Amino acid sequence: MKTAFLMDPATRNMVINEKALAFFGKLGEVSLNDGSASKENVIKCIENADIAVTSWGNTAIDADILAHCPGLKFVAHAAGSVKPVVSDELWDKGVRVLSSACPLGEGVAETALGFTISASKNFYALNRSVKNGGWNEGKENIRELFDLKIGVIGCGWAGKHYIELLKAFYVDVYCYDPFVSEDVMSALGASKVTLDWLLSNCDIISVHAPSIPSTYHMINKDTLSAMKKDAVLINTARGTIIDEAALFEHMAAGNLKYACLDVFDPEPPAKENPLLTLDNVIVTPHLAGLANNGLKRIGTFVCEETAHFLAGEPVRGEVTREMLAKMA
Repeated sequence: MKTAFLMDPATRNMVINEKALAFFGKLGEVSLNDGSASKENVIKCIENADIAVTSWGNTAIDADILAHCPGLKFVAHAAGSVKPVVSDELWDKGVRVLSSACPLGEGVAETALGFTISASKNFYALNRSVKNGGWNEGKENIRELFDLKIGVIGCGWAGKHYIELLKAFYVDVYCYDPFVSEDVMSALGASKVTLDWLLSNCDIISVHAPSIPSTYHMINKDTLSAMKKDAVLINTARGTIIDEAALFEHMAAGNLKYACLDVFDPEPPAKENPLLTLDNVIVTPHLAGLANNGLKRIGTFVCEETAHFLAGEPVRGEVTREMLAKMA
């Protein structure tokens, strides 16, 4: 069995460690692309491969490339969205496709939980207060993660893991996702609700929806006005989901406790973006997904799910052609 790593060396070193390479080495031949991710280099690397591993920077595995690997059975995408690497020809050939959105989603969920705890306990205002000589000022605004209503918008990999993490706390979790059934949410530990109900009732709202046409500016002037005045809004998904102009007006008027933003539209945000001037808007530079050493979790995930594929077992993170319209 031959496995071809199609990404360029820098990307490969970012997501694949020696243990992962050793795993594929035990399966058979390993082919590494030691140049750019150009079509010419990809064709040379993928010749007669059974498994292809792709990542950021790779383009579609189209008919030209598939002509060089007639036995290709599995594409393990060591990144999130598979849309850049799939093609009609790949689907038509019956090649199965894996997305690594799951381990990336775990990193996103952990960051969202960090925002959840720090905003609820009012870390940000208290940090400023203590540095300015205060001590008790602002402690009255601390809320423990106890008996709160947490709203989750989007029940994909990140949303599901965020719900799982919240099981450590005595909170009630509510979720809005038109593509996920009430039974699935209940099994996760969340109650399925409408978006209107979630916005109006939840103390903390964490956005985990994909960037698709139906979610563009989902958080806007009208939806913001439905939220509780002391609520916390967290966005670790995509910047396009929030109307930033509407959010600035809402936050400048003091209408939410905090908005915690890891993503913007565009990125990086312009230096003159007015959201950056507000103390109640907490910002980070799109770090919610796996970063630095954490990116190697992707390689571990690829190994685990490739083993499941080869054993004829269910593959966590598998993507089908029919699923694409609902995915980022």
